[in-house]
Amino acid sequence: MVLVTGGTGFLGRAVIRKLSESDYQVRTLMRPSRRSPELPEGIPVEAAISSLIDKRGVRAAMVGVKSVVHLAGAERGGLAAGLQAVDVEGTRVLVEAARQAGVSRIVFVSHLGAEPSSAFPALRAKALAEDAIRKSDLPYTIIRSSLVYGEGDRFTTSLAMLLGISPGIFPIPGDGKTAIQPVWVDDLATCVAWSLEEESMVGQTYDIGGPEFLTLRQVVEMVMQAAGSRRWLLNTSPLYLRGITWALQRILPNPPLTTFWFDYMASSRTASLDAMPTIFGLKPSMMIDQLRYLGERNWIAEFMGRQIGRA
Repeated sequence: MVLVTGGTGFLGRAVIRKLSESDYQVRTLMRPSRRSPELPEGIPVEAAISSLIDKRGVRAAMVGVKSVVHLAGAERGGLAAGLQAVDVEGTRVLVEAARQAGVSRIVFVSHLGAEPSSAFPALRAKALAEDAIRKSDLPYTIIRSSLVYGEGDRFTTSLAMLLGISPGIFPIPGDGKTAIQPVWVDDLATCVAWSLEEESMVGQTYDIGGPEFLTLRQVVEMVMQAAGSRRWLLNTSPLYLRGITWALQRILPNPPLTTFWFDYMASSRTASLDAMPTIFGLKPSMMIDQLRYLGERNWIAEFMGRQIGRA
């Protein structure tokens, strides 16, 4: 049995599909909610209802579990308080419950650039979560990933929605030259699933990214082409855009971006181009080949639908 935290999220759903394809029994930890969980269709998944900081609930979820894939995080909410509660304290609760249950492996997906001294809350929280895992007695594998994209993500999909509602001009932070290394979600999910099998990966931390270094401007241009939304790109002060995003987080029920996104874009964060082939024997997908999901959709309607709870 594999317990997946964050199994209803964008990456979590892809990981559950990959685990199911490999004949793993999967249980996912889901916090209590009035909304129906977004789980992969047609895949048998056990559900354990508990918040990550509920010690008793997390211990109950560990019954019969052999391995843990830890994907849960609070970045989507955009508030630093959530990062401390979920990413940091939640990880400590999880590893203690896993240790007591005799779990034989934990795989944790972190971010490139995670550092305890980082000025950026999301990267600092991921580093503290990494530290909690390393200090436990659990055999672990940590995968530090670049930005992940795919259908339903909070990256390319958010850009497509923002492009859709932009009136002819689209602001990009700074000069748009921040280097990123986007990772196709199925590639990362495959790496996570394979990490459960390889004994040589125990106690290791891997930095991985996609097969190419791209600037933010290049990524936005790819998204524009795929989504059919041509706009003039305007270099804009990141501080100004961060302020607008901060305000939108407090106005919109489901904002496309949070200020944590600007934290990640504050500097280039990349790994070796051959990291994924060398470590996992997997040839990663080129971004331009995987953006078909952005076409033939009304992104203005998509944006409005998310704000009223239809998507």
